[in-house]
Amino acid sequence: MGLTAEAPRDSAPAETPADRLSRLLSDDMDRVEALIDERMQSPVGMIPDVADHLVGAGGKRLRPMIACAAARLLGYRGDGHLKLAAAVEFIHTATLLHDDVVDQSGLRRGKESANTIWGNSASVLVGDFLFARSFNLMVEAGSIEALNVLADAASVIAEGEVKQLAAIGDVELSAEAYLDIIASKTAELFAAAAESPSVLAGTPHKRRQAMRQYGQSLGLAFQLVDDALDYAGATLAMGKSVGDDFREGKITMPVAVAYARGDAEERAFWARTLTDLEQTDGDFERALEIVARHNGVEKTLDAARHHADKAAGSLEVFEESPLRTAMMDLPDFVVSRVY
Repeated sequence: MGLTAEAPRDSAPAETPADRLSRLLSDDMDRVEALIDERMQSPVGMIPDVADHLVGAGGKRLRPMIACAAARLLGYRGDGHLKLAAAVEFIHTATLLHDDVVDQSGLRRGKESANTIWGNSASVLVGDFLFARSFNLMVEAGSIEALNVLADAASVIAEGEVKQLAAIGDVELSAEAYLDIIASKTAELFAAAAESPSVLAGTPHKRRQAMRQYGQSLGLAFQLVDDALDYAGATLAMGKSVGDDFREGKITMPVAVAYARGDAEERAFWARTLTDLEQTDGDFERALEIVARHNGVEKTLDAARHHADKAAGSLEVFEESPLRTAMMDLPDFVVSRVY
């Protein structure tokens, strides 16, 4: 009888779809990383210090990775997509710097936010610098149409931020209206990251739209999972304080669901805590109870799964390959972050 080898007790964790994508795109991502590091430098010392505080804080570089994956899946052979990928990361970082000022956030990616350390003015101005750098990179990519895709995205993202600001404390915000906000604020950059390399590759309209749909739906799933985590997750897993949305009066999907299904007493609670921002000890725990009573987290995750499935399905128009498989598996992995 043969012997069966035991699995090593300290075996490495299974490779995730994000890890697989990173491995398949390692050459591109190494070059994007070098480009990001090079272009955030400045003789004004505070600029690279503030930028690197966020850029160097980790993360999967999901948006630039999507840009690189799209370029390779579409058969693009140049290197213009690397500049688009770096531009996407700079736009993302700039919006985070500005968001933390608007939200008065003290924590970002598990450590003190830049505005807490350097102040609001420095965060806003360095965010502006990164926006400017992103447009330099877009121009260097050599496609006016690709530049237009990302420039439009920057405008839509800003509009989404303003729409969210206007909706703070609006407890009657519907789930549909909230989805419209995050489609602009979060999903638009995912969509542009996926679509802009299609321009460089000269992709036919149907495939270009499929790639845009992939990014849009993935971005929606990503944000909805973040919403769920704020009412079900842990600070360590999120890199931000649990309950930040509640404390800032933000209406997200779990609250929109709970408010729509709640009774008069519960609606009065939401009005006091989120509209009037009159919050006392124990209010967040009660908010968690109300959201749980009305399955707010579960309904939010159902919506996230719907968009994750839509993202994966959009890639069926492309030929099978290890890259396509990793891209199709990524949306489900994004949803699984909550468990």
